[in-house]
Amino acid sequence: MRRAGKWKMVLLIMVCLGGLATSAFAEDAAAPPNVSALIEKAVADASGDLQNNMNVLWTCIAAFLVFFMQAGFAMVETGFTRAKNAVNILMKNMMDFSVGTVAFFLVGFALMFGNKGSNPLFGGELFGLFGVEDGSAWEWTFLIFQTVFAATAATIVSGAMAERTKFTGYLVYSIFITLLIYPIFGSWAWGNLLNTDNPAWLADAGFLDFAGSTVVHSVGGWLALAGAIVLGPRIGKYTPAGKPKAIMGHNIPLAALGVFILWLGWFGFNPGSTTAANGSIGFIAVTTNISAAAAAIVAMFTAWALFKKAEASMTLNGALAGLVAITAGCDGVSPMGALAIGAVAGVLVVFAVLFIDRILKIDDPVGAVSVHGVCGAWGTLAVGLFNTEKGFFYGHGFEQLGVQALGVGTAFVWAFGAGMILFLIIKKTMGLRVSKAEELRGLDVGEHGMEAYSGFQIFSNQ
Repeated sequence: MRRAGKWKMVLLIMVCLGGLATSAFAEDAAAPPNVSALIEKAVADASGDLQNNMNVLWTCIAAFLVFFMQAGFAMVETGFTRAKNAVNILMKNMMDFSVGTVAFFLVGFALMFGNKGSNPLFGGELFGLFGVEDGSAWEWTFLIFQTVFAATAATIVSGAMAERTKFTGYLVYSIFITLLIYPIFGSWAWGNLLNTDNPAWLADAGFLDFAGSTVVHSVGGWLALAGAIVLGPRIGKYTPAGKPKAIMGHNIPLAALGVFILWLGWFGFNPGSTTAANGSIGFIAVTTNISAAAAAIVAMFTAWALFKKAEASMTLNGALAGLVAITAGCDGVSPMGALAIGAVAGVLVVFAVLFIDRILKIDDPVGAVSVHGVCGAWGTLAVGLFNTEKGFFYGHGFEQLGVQALGVGTAFVWAFGAGMILFLIIKKTMGLRVSKAEELRGLDVGEHGMEAYSGFQIFSNQ
């Protein structure tokens, strides 16, 4: 009996051990699904990190392309103006980006994109990106992309005020444009781009301006209009009877190079506004390109019909007009819609230049108001007509067009009004315009003590 009891005990122990082994085996059998889940999670995390890094890379590349547009603006403005002012034009383009970068970093970015709290009009955080210490944070990438946009708005103004503006006055108004005027309107239209919970009353109303036909270009254009009015025309631009006289630019090849540079930069301006490396980049590049090409063709034929020649400067400005016009709706219109938007811009820019020059008698040496102000407004309104999901031509009524008109009108009132106040203050205090002697001699010598072309000093108006 004792021996039988011992075997029962051994058997019981074996059964227990077998149960434990079976349990362990069951756990081991369940292990592969857990490992698979871990692998899937790791792959998902890696894919997310890869996509985020691709977004950062693409947005930075786009920002660098938009920065290169500063060279394009400099070449266009230099080519369309006289040789005696070339250094002055280049210095202004260099410094509006430089002072604009600092002003936007310290204050403008915060006003435009910082958390608004109880203030619905502009942000109150992120001054100098204070508190954002992580070098991998998205805010740094977003800052450099938005900085080049702010600088674009500021540099538009220099073309309309070229050849007679004090350099010191120019520096002051460039600071205030990037510090206050551009960011505050931007906060109304784009203030929710960084923080989607931020109120942005125009965006909340449904206003669409994907890459800035109004936020960047019309704001810059209306500021340019205010500056040109306060400044007055160049000496010799109008006869005593008020008839306009052409003051030819000194280097059309240089201006053409600038247009090609700007066209290239626009492939960062518009597709880059996705701030995401995805398939929409190619589509946006196509609509951008088609609009520019159509506008250049139509502007050439419009000028040809009016002047009996295939006029180069109008054609060059036509390409820019098409680029400006498509910027608002490049993500949401069809290629055929982009072609139509560009074609209208090509006609519009020619007649706007003539109207401003001959009827309003406002001296705009490079056509900045027409290209950026007028065609920027047209492109923004065109979203209400050609947007495939909300446009009138696609059966969606006039509601979106009305919202677009609200944004266009607000931009004009704000930018033109603030610009008039700013330029009048500068004029009455430190002075906005150089002396008659300096203007006749050229701003290169008077403001900078040097020439763009050595030994080519010019003392006459021509």
